[in-house]
Amino acid sequence: MVAAGIARSEGFALHALTIDYNQRHAVELQAAAQIATALGAVRHVVLPLDLRRFGGSALTDDIAVPKQGVGEGIPVTYVPARNTIFLSVALGWAEALGARDIFIGINALDYSGYPDCRPDFLHAFEAMANLATKAGVEGDRFAIHAPLLQMSKADIAREADRLDLDAGQSWSCYDPTLDGLHCGLCDSCRLRSKGFQEAGLSDPTHYAAAPGS
Repeated sequence: MVAAGIARSEGFALHALTIDYNQRHAVELQAAAQIATALGAVRHVVLPLDLRRFGGSALTDDIAVPKQGVGEGIPVTYVPARNTIFLSVALGWAEALGARDIFIGINALDYSGYPDCRPDFLHAFEAMANLATKAGVEGDRFAIHAPLLQMSKADIAREADRLDLDAGQSWSCYDPTLDGLHCGLCDSCRLRSKGFQEAGLSDPTHYAAAPGS
């Protein structure tokens, strides 16, 4: 939401892509549709790509989502090669559209240790994009933008506020309750709550349990 809001503020027309990868937290698909409409996206494509067929993650397999707090190492919520897959799909659509700017909301500071949220990954993908496409080879180069890359979660909350975005529309939780609440205890909920607290902003999120409890 915030990455798209920044893109819009810089004058870009938005073509929003959501991957329905049969993730545990599928409620985020509803949030994505609401956000795309609120931001005035020219088009919002929801692309089915069932990564449960591969498994290997607490988000795509029968593996419990950790609730004990953010720890060391790469957690089981890491989905194998997810951002590489997502950016590759976005690259294909961008080339077909004639677009050359791709925005992604990855963050390298307050994150859970995912290798595909690092600057090195971003730079390597951009280089690959310009080697692997007709547009790139012909000199019409792609740029991969990650405006949140060096922001803390507090910075991101402040940026949403600056852009007058409704943060309550966004979704973070990896393991939502049956009645559609953020669980409050997964890594993503804890980092989200911490960001609003450190930003000094009211947290509009409805949690089933108080984050950190």
